[in-house]
Amino acid sequence: MNESSDRDSDTDADAGFAALGLRTELLAALDELGYEEPTPIQRETIPLMMAGRDLLGQAATGTGKTAAFALPALQMIDGRTAAKAIALVLVPTRELAMQVSEAFFRYGKRLGAKCVPVYGGQPIFRQLQALDRGVHIVVGTPGRIIDHIGRGSLQLDAIRLVVLDEADEMLDMGFADDIESILQTISHQHQTVLFSATMPPRINSIAKRYQTDPVKINVVRGDTIASKGKVRQCAYVVQRNHKPAALGRILDIESPGGALVFCRTRVEVDQLTETMNARGYRAEALHGGMDQLQRDRVMARLRDGTAELLVATDVAARGLDVDTLTHVVNYDVPSAPESYVHRIGRVGRAGREGVAITRAEPREQRLLANIERLTKQAIAIEKVPSVKDLRAAQMEQTVTAIRESMAADDLDDFYPVLNALTGDGNPQRIALATIRLFHELAGNVVDETEIPDISHRLERRPDSAGSSVRPAGKGSVGSRSAARPGSRVEGRGSGRSDGRGEKPATGFVYIGLGRSAGIRPGDLVGAIANETGLVGREIGPIRIAEKFAVVGVPDRSVDAVLAALKATTIKGKKPTVRRYTE
Repeated sequence: MNESSDRDSDTDADAGFAALGLRTELLAALDELGYEEPTPIQRETIPLMMAGRDLLGQAATGTGKTAAFALPALQMIDGRTAAKAIALVLVPTRELAMQVSEAFFRYGKRLGAKCVPVYGGQPIFRQLQALDRGVHIVVGTPGRIIDHIGRGSLQLDAIRLVVLDEADEMLDMGFADDIESILQTISHQHQTVLFSATMPPRINSIAKRYQTDPVKINVVRGDTIASKGKVRQCAYVVQRNHKPAALGRILDIESPGGALVFCRTRVEVDQLTETMNARGYRAEALHGGMDQLQRDRVMARLRDGTAELLVATDVAARGLDVDTLTHVVNYDVPSAPESYVHRIGRVGRAGREGVAITRAEPREQRLLANIERLTKQAIAIEKVPSVKDLRAAQMEQTVTAIRESMAADDLDDFYPVLNALTGDGNPQRIALATIRLFHELAGNVVDETEIPDISHRLERRPDSAGSSVRPAGKGSVGSRSAARPGSRVEGRGSGRSDGRGEKPATGFVYIGLGRSAGIRPGDLVGAIANETGLVGREIGPIRIAEKFAVVGVPDRSVDAVLAALKATTIKGKKPTVRRYTE
C-alpha cells in the first residue's frame, strides 16, 4: 500500500511543473498561485523554449499560453541587476499588455523580475522612467514599441527572446509593417516564438522569414475550452427590432454571475448600456472612445462586482481576463469566425464552465455555419424565452433565495415583526405577502410583451464541413451555468466574398492625414472598425502618402464610413474625409 502511494506521488511529480525543469523560485510562485499541473500547451512549449527552439504555436485563448511563454522567459533571468531587456513580448492591445505584464509579475516576483508594459493611452514619460530604471522583460503593443525604439529609450541589443502573442489579431489590426520593422531591428541571433489562435498564410510567411526551423505545436482542435465542453454554445434567432428585449429576457433566464456583451460599434455599445441599465442591470460600457483612466474604472467595477454587465467592442475587450465572467454574448453574429473564437475565450478559463450566447437573424445563417466549420462545434438554436418561461424562472429564483434565507441563524431576530402581523391574517397569508414583496424588490417585474419565435426560419442543413446542427427542443430556453492582408500593400484587396462566392465591390475613402501625421495602417483600421460594423478583413487595401491616405472598404459601406469618421478623431486629429475616385 505504501509502495503504491509512493508510485502515485512520483507520477504526480512527473506530471507537474517540477518535471519541466523550472527553477525553484518559479515553482514556489506557481505553488502559491495554486497551479498544480501544466496545461497541454505549457507541457509541450516550456521544455522546447528552455532548449532555445523557435516555436510556432496554435493555441486559443484560455489554454494557458501566457504562462507557456512567460515561465521560460523568466527562467532566463540570471540574477543580474535589471538593465537592458532580454525578452520582448508583442501583443495587439493595451489590455492584453497589462494582463501579460501582471502574469510576469506574479510568476517572477521571487526572482525580482522587472517587467514593463508599454502601450498607447498612457503618459509616455512614465514608461520612459520605468525603462530607464532597468528592465528584464518588455511587453507592449507594436506602435508604442516602435516609438520607444525611435526615441532610443528601448534598446534591443541584449534581446534573447521575442514573443508574438495573438499574432493573427495583430495582423488583422494592421500591425504587419510595425512587427516586421521590429524584427528587422533585432539583427543578432535570438529565439522567436509565435502564438496565434488561427494560422492563416500570412502567419506562416512571417515564420518562414524570421524563425529558424520552428517546432509547430497545435492544441486548438483537441484542447480548446469549447471542445472540452467547458463552454455551452447556443444561438437565439430574433428580429432586429426585438434585439434589446430579447437580450434582457435571455439574461433574466440565464441569471449570469457576470456577462460580457460584444457590439460592433461604440455607438451601439453606449445605446445598449443605457437600455440595459434602464432594465435594472448594472451595466458599464467599454470602447475605444474612452481614455485609459475611464477603462480602468470600468474594469475595477466589473472585478469587484459593482457592475454585472460589460458592453464592449472587440477592440476594447481584447485580452480581458475577469474571473467573475460566466457568460459571453454576441449581440450580432461576428463576421469573422476567428473573432467568435477569441470572444468565447473570455469564459471557460482555468477549467471553469461558461456560456456563449449569440443573437442571430435569419439572414446570418451562413455566418453561423462558418463559425461551426472553424470550431468543429455545433451551435444549438434555442427558442427565445416566452413570458411564461420568464415568470417560471423568476419564481424558481425566488424559491431558491428564500430557501437559502431559511437556513440563516438569525431568523429569531424577526419574531417581533411576525408577532405584530399575527392579528392581521393567518400565517399563510402573511408568508404570501412577504414572498410577493421580496419577489418585487428583486426586480422580478415581468414584461408582458411576447417576443416572436422565428427560430424555424433559420433552416439548418448539413454543410460541406459536416455540420448538422438542429434547433433545440420545443420550449428549450437553456439551463443556467455558473484574411484581411496584414501588410496592406497597394492593389491588394481583402478577398472577402459576399456570400455568393463573389468578391464585393470595393469603394475608397480619402482621409486627409498621412505619414507626416504619424498615421499607420493600424490607426486607420482601428478607427474604422471601432466606429462602424466592419471588421479587419473588410478593410483594405490601404495606401498612405505623406499628407493623405486612401482606404478601401466595401462600396456599400462608404457612406457609413464617411459619416463615422467625420464624428471622430484619428491620433487626436480631426480628419478631412470624402469618397475617393481615381
